[in-house]
Amino acid sequence: MTRRLPWALDARADAPFPPAETALREPDGLLAVGGDLTPVRLLNAYAGGVFPWFSDGQPLLWWSPDPRMVFRTDGVHLSSRFRRSLRASPWVVRADTCFAEVIAACATSVRPGQDGTWITDAMREAYVALHRMGYAHSVEVFEGERLVGGIYGVAIGRMFFGESMFSAASGGSKVALAALAHRLAQWGWPLIDAQVENDHLPSMGGEHWPRERFLALVREQVRRDAPVGSWAMEFGEMAAAVLANQES
Repeated sequence: MTRRLPWALDARADAPFPPAETALREPDGLLAVGGDLTPVRLLNAYAGGVFPWFSDGQPLLWWSPDPRMVFRTDGVHLSSRFRRSLRASPWVVRADTCFAEVIAACATSVRPGQDGTWITDAMREAYVALHRMGYAHSVEVFEGERLVGGIYGVAIGRMFFGESMFSAASGGSKVALAALAHRLAQWGWPLIDAQVENDHLPSMGGEHWPRERFLALVREQVRRDAPVGSWAMEFGEMAAAVLANQES
């Protein structure tokens, strides 16, 4: 039997993606190859439940796995022990004050079981461009002036697509994710896309959703009205200690 190949993307940046439901089963979720990382292409991809994931030396690869790892914004869990440690924490959380630093830290973080990073220089430039347009955002955890953790991703409508997070101090990424979820829940945003599972996400409340369920919610949420632009003022400054009172 002939093995089906992923779609080859049209050279036009605004060309539509193939339906995410047509992604390959092996490797899980590989949908398309080629194209570019222009803002219009990236926004079209995310709105269709698709994201880029490739390494230096590979062609651009586009994915929509089944199932999908997600967090309900009211469902991020921090352990009781960790929440107790936050009660006296001096950390504060802000948004969109140092996006380039967050993505750089994510790109250079050493991750067990991974050789190198998928956040290539081209990826960094593309997401910084989306940030300047008001579509990509970072949530940052500070101890004084030191950046100790963060997360970044893409927002379309009222849907947040998480890309990567990092810790420069133990628990920094957990606080960034929990603070993001807390604020998005207050804003009425229901879901954070976490793309694929790693060892830590299920313990924090990550859920496996069938792709069909995920895509149905994405298609609804990306059509909802939400301001485009910096989150710095709307997000404000949140004391990490606030998260100690969240139910686990």
